Formats: sequence, C-alpha cells, structure tokens
Amino acid sequence: MVVTTDIKRWWRTQPAMTQIILGVTVGVFLIEWLLGGSTNAAILYLMGAKNNQAIIAGQWWRFVTPIFLHMGLTHIVLNGVVIYFMGMQIEALFGRWRLLAIYLLGGISGNVMSFGLSANQSVGASTAIFALLGAFLMVGESFWENPMIRQLTGQFLLFTVMNLVFDLFSAGIDIWGHIGGLIGGFLIAYVIGVPKMGKIPNLKRILAGITLIVAWAAMIKLGFTNFK
Repeated sequence: MVVTTDIKRWWRTQPAMTQIILGVTVGVFLIEWLLGGSTNAAILYLMGAKNNQAIIAGQWWRFVTPIFLHMGLTHIVLNGVVIYFMGMQIEALFGRWRLLAIYLLGGISGNVMSFGLSANQSVGASTAIFALLGAFLMVGESFWENPMIRQLTGQFLLFTVMNLVFDLFSAGIDIWGHIGGLIGGFLIAYVIGVPKMGKIPNLKRILAGITLIVAWAAMIKLGFTNFK
C-alpha cells in the first residue's frame, strides 16, 4: 500500500514521463555496454540501428529503436542531459502522454527523413530531442502574445539554429535526422494540441496531420528509390 501511494505521489508531482524515457534510454545503453560496447557498429546494428538496407528488407522497427541507442559515453551523457531538461519543459506544457507522443513520433520522423536522404547507419535520441525543440517552437508560434513564451521561444530558436549550424561542420552527425525530428515535432505538436496553453484551430491541426503523413510517405518512397 505504501509503495502504491509513493508511486501515485511520484506520478502526480514529478516529471514522470521524462524520467521514464531517460531511465529506459540509460538502461538500453547499459545493455549495449554489456553486449560488447556502445561504439561497436555491429552491436548497434543488432540492437536496431537505423540501417537502410535492413529497413528495405522489412525491419521497419528500425524507425523506432535508434531513438534509444547511443554510440559512446559522451553521446548518452549529452543527450541524457538535454532529454531531462527539455523533457521537463515539454511535459509541463503538454502533459505526460503528449510528451511521449511527441518524443516517439518526432524521433520516428527524424529516422524516416534520414532513411530517405542518408545512406549512413545512425543511432541516437537526437531525432527525438529535436522533436521536443520543434514542439516548443510550435508553442511559440501559436502563443506568441505570451511574453514568457516569446522570450523562451527566442532562446530555443537560437539554440536550435546553433545546433543545426554545428551539425553542418561536424563529421558523423545525421543532420537529416535532426531536421526531420524538428519538423516532425513541430507538426505533431499541432496535431495533438496543447490544452494547458489554449486551443489550436482545427484547420491548423488537420493541415499539420496531412503534411506529416505526406512527408513520411514521400521520405519512405525516396528511401526505397535511392537505396534499394
């Protein structure tokens, strides 16, 4: 009974979904390490890295599994810190289940764009992290009249631009995955709405949903065309 009460209190008072996402991500990293090393490309492939040929062969789960895989300690630490602080912000604005939807579907969006435009094997939560940034930019666009939201949006926009510029000059970064996550998070946030802030016009939500579906279909078709 005490344990149940503690869990309920934790669920009500803490950024529970953010903590669950981070916990699962760290747990998967520990499994990578136990299996032989998180920098081993073969291990990452076996655990579900985004690999175009494997996806074309029918392993569609590889649009999801890369979100929870990381290459090396630095990768997981940096992404873990951002997951925690960005996740808390989005969870406070959108709620737990909407955060989970943005994180997973936005991460998938990034991997879908990477599949369409990049031949490289890739892993990392960055696609989902950029989706969280995209969701916050959606809030900024929709509720620009709120001074606090306007200030925070400016900061997050600068952070997003700086990260994308950094991606351009860094080797081994899946920039298409990041861009896909950003766009996906922006559109998904429109579709699911943000009731704690206010109402999103239905037309915007419908158009965002259609755009997302069309973009996914186009990227998947492009991946099969370019890499088959």
